[in-house]
Amino acid sequence: MESIIYIILILLLALFGTPLFVIIGIIALIAFSTAAIDSSAVIVELYRLASSPTLLAIPLFTFAGYLLAESNSPKRIVQLTKALIGWLPGGLAVVALVSCAIFTAFTGASGVTIIALGGLLYPILLKENYPEKFSLGLLTTSGSLGLLFPPSLPIILYGMIAKINIDQLFAAGFIPGLILLIALSVYSFKHGQKIQIEKTKFTYENIKSSISQAIWEIPLPFIIIFGIYSGLFTVTEAAAITAFYVLLVEVFIYKDLHLTKDIPKIMLDSMTLVGAILIILGTALGLTNYLIDAEIPMKLFEFIQKFITSKTLFLILLNIFLLIVGMLMDIFSATIVVVPLIIPIATAFGVDPIHLGIIFLVNLEIGYVTPPVGLNLFISSYRFEKPISQVYRSTIPFILIRLIILIFVTYIPQLSLFLVNLLKIQ
Repeated sequence: MESIIYIILILLLALFGTPLFVIIGIIALIAFSTAAIDSSAVIVELYRLASSPTLLAIPLFTFAGYLLAESNSPKRIVQLTKALIGWLPGGLAVVALVSCAIFTAFTGASGVTIIALGGLLYPILLKENYPEKFSLGLLTTSGSLGLLFPPSLPIILYGMIAKINIDQLFAAGFIPGLILLIALSVYSFKHGQKIQIEKTKFTYENIKSSISQAIWEIPLPFIIIFGIYSGLFTVTEAAAITAFYVLLVEVFIYKDLHLTKDIPKIMLDSMTLVGAILIILGTALGLTNYLIDAEIPMKLFEFIQKFITSKTLFLILLNIFLLIVGMLMDIFSATIVVVPLIIPIATAFGVDPIHLGIIFLVNLEIGYVTPPVGLNLFISSYRFEKPISQVYRSTIPFILIRLIILIFVTYIPQLSLFLVNLLKIQ
């Protein structure tokens, strides 16, 4: 009876527009209270988040994204992308996909991708007459695109826990990640043809002109990618360099923004968003703490295990289980908790541990954006100031495409193992 009262109370709060972090925090507090665990367990996660060395990357990348969005940078980048691939239907959408994939790969954090790149790409897509629903769904689902490419932190963590050569996992993730990127790009092409996005004639004069206009913005992604991939600096240092570089370029070189008139407002707006995101992450991680303490994922998997009779059925139920885990837990917690549990069972059914790793990561990529509680859905809702129901609807076509690719990755092991065997990585 008490549980029913709690559920009704939470539903009423949600209906009356109570902020998301409050609802998540209430659920976590009730859960810990029911389990007779001190409520400080929720706050512990906020403290852990605050002490994370990579935490500074979030506000710095967010600030840089807001600077770019408020300047004339979107216009210059639009002109450049139109000149390069504007002759293709859906070309700008493909640029968004590739950018998000690269960014997520070297940050390892899909939420940061939505925060940092969303503010830049969303207005550009809208200005180019892409529908709001398509643009919202594209950027929300692209946030987790790239976790299969090196130097993805989730791949490294999986390799450490599963005791698998990380180079093998990097090689294994490349083809499935590329197929996923191509599939979403094809959908973007088709959508561009359907809505008849205006094309730009390909000429060298247009390219030369657009490059000269965006000459100071073009080096930015290459500096970041080269610096991180070469080990020259960390993600946090990359965020600081990005923020400083963008501030310097937009205020003192292009002079799109005024130092005393525009920058204080941009700082306030960007940090307000960061505060909201951090509160959501903190309360969500607190709830994750309860799920781990109560062994909810393990109990769920034990229940599913009773119905397993074959390898095919195991893989079907494993995908369902991992999608649920991806909705409820962040990818790092899920890796630490679930991987040691599923590896011995999967091995018993003849699933290669490397192949299993790619299945695991593809599932959790999708779980990030799977309704009703995928974390990126809520981050996107805050970032783009859209109702969560609207975000749900916008992601459906993209989720369906990713689920189709998941089926191929699951039942065609060679997609994951081909490069590993070809390169003979030991």
